[in-house]
This record gives sequence, C-alpha cells and structure tokens, in this order.
Amino acid sequence: MFQIPPAIASHATEVFAALVFAIALIHTFSTKFFENLAHSRPRHAGLWHLLGEVEVVFGFWALVLMLFMFAVQGEHQAITYLESRNFTEPMFVFAIMVIAGTRPILQSAMAAVRLIARNLPLPGSVGMYVLVLVLVPLLGSFITEPAAMTLAALMLAENFFARPISTRLKYATLGVLFVNISIGGTLTSFAAPPVLMVAAKWGWDSSFMLATFGWKAAVAIAVNTAGVALIFGKELARLPLQEAAATDAPPVPKALVLVHLMFLAGVVLFAHHPAVFMGLFLFFLGVATAYQRHQDRLILREGLLVAFFLAGLVVLGGQQQWWLQPVLMSMSSEAVFYGATLLTAVTDNAALTYLGSLVEGLSEGFKYALVAGAVTGGGLTIIANAPNPAGIAVLRPHFDRQTVHPLGLLMAALLPTLVAAAAFKYL
Repeated sequence: MFQIPPAIASHATEVFAALVFAIALIHTFSTKFFENLAHSRPRHAGLWHLLGEVEVVFGFWALVLMLFMFAVQGEHQAITYLESRNFTEPMFVFAIMVIAGTRPILQSAMAAVRLIARNLPLPGSVGMYVLVLVLVPLLGSFITEPAAMTLAALMLAENFFARPISTRLKYATLGVLFVNISIGGTLTSFAAPPVLMVAAKWGWDSSFMLATFGWKAAVAIAVNTAGVALIFGKELARLPLQEAAATDAPPVPKALVLVHLMFLAGVVLFAHHPAVFMGLFLFFLGVATAYQRHQDRLILREGLLVAFFLAGLVVLGGQQQWWLQPVLMSMSSEAVFYGATLLTAVTDNAALTYLGSLVEGLSEGFKYALVAGAVTGGGLTIIANAPNPAGIAVLRPHFDRQTVHPLGLLMAALLPTLVAAAAFKYL
C-alpha cells in the first residue's frame, strides 16, 4: 500500500489545517445564513440548525481536520496528536459555568448587586446595569474570567435582555461585556488565560499585574461602561429596578449557598488539575441533585456546547503555530501591540501569548505589548477569548432568531476595544 512520506504528510496537514481554520472563521460569520436555510429548507432543518450553532463550528471543523489526519498521516499520528492536546481549559470552563450558573450563586450575587444599586443615585435600572458591567468583570480577576462571564451574562439576561429593550442596546452591551471581561482578569496573575500562559515563565505575580495592567484595565472598564450607560441612559432609566428574581424563587438557605461557594472556590483553586476539579464537579452534581428544590435547571447543555467549541479550537489551533509564530515574532515591540490585538480577533488570545512564551530573550516592552494587545482584542469575536462562548450561550436566546451576528458583535466591541487600547498604550 502506498504511503505518503512523513515530511510531506506533515506539511500537507499544516496547510490543510490552516485552510480549515480559515473556513471555520468564515463559518462563524455565516451562522445566520444556516439559520435562514433551516427556515427555508425545513427538510434538513436539523442539520442547518446544527451548523448555525456558533459553538458547534470549531468542533465540526476539528472533526474534518482529524479525518484528514487519519487519512494522510495514519491512525497512530492522528491519535498521538489528539492526545497531545491539553483539554483542561474546556473542562474547566464547563465545570465553572455550571456551578456559577446555579440559583444559590446567582441569587446571592444578584442580591448583593441590587443592594448596592438601590443606594446609587441613578434612575431605573441604570445602577444595576453599571454595576454588572463594572464589578463582575473585575471580580473575574479572583473567581476567573469564565465564572465572571457566566454570572454577568445570567444577570444581564434576567434583568435586561429578557425585558423589552432594543437590539442596539443588546449588541452594545454584549460588546462592552466581552471587552470588559477580557481586560478585567488582569488584576491578578491567575484568572485571565492569556496572562496565565506567561505569568510563571516571565515571573509576573499578582502585584506586578495590578501595578502594570490592572489599574489601567479598571479605568478602561469604567469608561466603557459609563459610555454605553450614557448613550442608552434614557432606555435604561425607563426599566424599573427589579426587586426580586423573575422566577420568584424562595431564598436559598445560607448553608447551601456556602456549600456552593466552597465548590466554586475549589474548582477555581484547582483549575489546572482536571482530575481534582472534575471530581469536585461530580460531587457538586450530587449535592445539586439532592437539593433540587433549591435549583433551577443546570446549564449543562450550554456548558457542554461551550466546552465543545473550545475543544475544537484547541485541536485546530495546535496546527497553526507554523505560520502564526513567525508572523508574531517578526513584529517590533511597537507593532506587536496592534498586531496582537488584530490577531486575537481570529485566534484565541491565550494561544498568542503561549506562542510568545516559547521565544527566549524577549524584551520587557515586547512582553507587555504582546499581553496587552491580546487582552485588548479579546472582545472582538466569539473566538478571541475563552469565556466569550459562555456569554454567547447564555445571551443568544434573547436575540432575533436566537442568533448573535458576528459582524454585529465586532462593530459593537470596536469602540470599547479602542478605549482599552488607549488605556494600555498611554496610561
């Protein structure tokens, strides 16, 4: 039987992987097309709906890549590559999404935000809106960005997106939320994936992050939120502040809230040890099942879709180093900031900083520019930052035809991204 020489097969795989990655990017901007097909051609509506799910895109094309590798490189090479991928992040995001999205956690967070909002001299729901978009992203530096994204998205869904607000406000909120979450994890060295990739190797501890990145991020978050609140102030002011959860669920016992917080803290603490945090997650499922009367529906489906998306990105992204690293490393310290911001829109920002960490002898200015650019561009697309798919999964049902148009997200995130860029560049 004819066998392709290993060197040729490897190069062919890299080229094919780059092509598939480009197709997957185009697919993410074309999900509305498949949703329209599902309505115009009902015979295969199930297939079109599947291909119209943003979270399915990278998983689907990762499958195409693996089938190609099996055919060209053989079973051993394909399986070896797949087993060499690190799927810790998809598993962690799945676990943290489900726990953070439970009634005990959400009800407690909502009560705290409402308490503060009632004491702010702002009309209607403006105070609640500002607090969710400022405090929760900053909280992401401590409970991790995926948990902060889940909490913020669920709070926005219940208090704003489920109510009669304009589509313009929905997209503007989504753009600000994604940018704020992406930069809000930079107050510490362990919460933002692009920071985590380099912190240990470059000796960046939490005090360094707060002094170098964190305060600038906080300024940008405040400016972004104030801007969108001013633009849509009249619309937000017309929405009365909800005093109770929309579900009118009875308060959760404090002991059960404490148990949920302990599970959340445990998963965050052991975020890099899947055997530990998945074990804790299984125990959590047991507790949640035992006290179902104090639970809403667990967001298992949404969490699995997000994990599938990120796993697909891990598989596809692992074959992009051959072109991505030379492009990144060919830039000067001045240009890498803007280059990383733009490249983040088409690849996960943690992948960019990881590739940078592989290169020895980088200047401190280059390191700062690379990480600052990576977190700045983290709100431009769904794939730019690992927590973004979690936000899409929670908020998408409140958009027309349950579809978030990628171009709409890009345009909405553009101005907040420029604000973040200015903060990291000039402050």
